[in-house]
Amino acid sequence: MTMKGAGRKSAGAVVAGGELNGLGVARSLGAARVPFVLLDTHATKPAFATRFGKKCIVRALHGPEFVEDLLAVASRFSEKPVLILTEERSVVTVSSAREQLADAFHLTLPARSLTEDLLDKMRFQRLAERHGLSVPRAISFGKERREDPLSNLRFPCVLKPTAKSAEYDRHFAKAYKVSAPSEVEDLWSRMREVIDELIVQEWIEGADSDVYFCLQYRGSESPSCSFVGRKICQWPPLVGGTASCIPAPEAAAALISATDKFFEAVGFFGIGSMEFKRDRRDGQFYAVEPTVGRTDYQEEIATLNGVNIPFAAYCGAFGQLPPPRGHVDPPAGWRDPFGYAKARLAGAPDPVVELNPRIDFYDAYFRASDPMPFLKLKLPGLKRRLRRHLITHG
Repeated sequence: MTMKGAGRKSAGAVVAGGELNGLGVARSLGAARVPFVLLDTHATKPAFATRFGKKCIVRALHGPEFVEDLLAVASRFSEKPVLILTEERSVVTVSSAREQLADAFHLTLPARSLTEDLLDKMRFQRLAERHGLSVPRAISFGKERREDPLSNLRFPCVLKPTAKSAEYDRHFAKAYKVSAPSEVEDLWSRMREVIDELIVQEWIEGADSDVYFCLQYRGSESPSCSFVGRKICQWPPLVGGTASCIPAPEAAAALISATDKFFEAVGFFGIGSMEFKRDRRDGQFYAVEPTVGRTDYQEEIATLNGVNIPFAAYCGAFGQLPPPRGHVDPPAGWRDPFGYAKARLAGAPDPVVELNPRIDFYDAYFRASDPMPFLKLKLPGLKRRLRRHLITHG
C-alpha cells in the first residue's frame, strides 16, 4: 500500500473508489475543505488526478485485503475518520466486517440485515410491498425459484440479477427488456451458469427522462438531506446507467416524502438513494431500486445544485448539521460525456431544451478549477494523434 504524502492527519474522511463516482465525492469534500484520503487499486483512475485530497493505492476495494488496507489507512489519522464508499462490493465487505472496522472509522451504514435486504432486489421488492412503497409487480426466477408463473406478469418486463455479481457483469448487460416468457427462459438458460436467481419485473412505460432519483443522507437522529433529479439519457438507453441528468424540483416533494416514509419504516440511515420511474400510462411514480450505503454514480449533481451529501454525511458522523442548501441559478445539470455520446449515437433523444432550457451543464470530468482529470483522460488520445502525425509527416 502506497500513499502520496506522509505524516499523521487529524479527523477527516476516507473515500473508497476512484472512478467517476469517487471523483464527484472528492470534489464535494474538497469544496467543503474536508481533508480526505482517496483509495483505489490503480493510479490511472480519474479521481486520482483531482487536486483535492491525498491518494492511496490499495490492493483491493473489496474482500479481506480491502479490510486490512482500510485499517492501515485509518491508523494514519489521529482521530477516527469517516468512511465513504462508492461501490457496492465495498459496501458488502464493510458491512460484513463492521465489527473490525467500527473502532477505526465512522461508518455510514444501516444494520447488517437491512443492508443485505436492500442490496438484494427481490428482498427489497418484498420489503417495499410490505411497507406500501409503490413498486411494479415482480417475481423471482432461478434455480430455487417458487412456482410463480411468468404468465402472471404483464409483459414487457425487465430482467436483471437479484444481486451484484462480478462474473455476471463480465458476460451480460446490467438489465434486459424482454417481451415474452420465452425470452426470459432463453436468457436464463445462458445466465444460470453464473448466477442463482433473477428478478423479472413488469416494465414501467416511459423514456429515460421518466427516470427520477432521490439522493439522501439520513442521520440516525436528524432530518434527511435530500436532492431529487431526473435522468435525461441513459447508457444503454432504457436499461442503463446515468449519462445525463438535471434537477427535478417539480417532483421533489412527492419523491422525498415517498423515500423518507420507506426508509424511516425500515430503519435505514446513512448514504443512499431511491430510483423511481414515472409510468406514462397512469402518471404514477414507481420505485425501481435503492442504492445502499454508498454514493450514486451521479451524486455530484446534488453538490452542483447546493446539496452536498458527502459533506452532510461527514458532518452527521460528528453530530453536526450541514450548512443549509445553497441557492444555484441557473440550475446545474451533470453529464458523463462518454455515456451521453454513446446514447445519442444510438438514437436516444435529449429533451432537456423542452424540460428546462436554462440548465447549465457540467462535464463530469472537466472543471476549470480542477482540470487534471479531464486532461489526464484526453492525454492518451492526444499522444496517439501526435504519433500518427509524426509517422505521416515525419
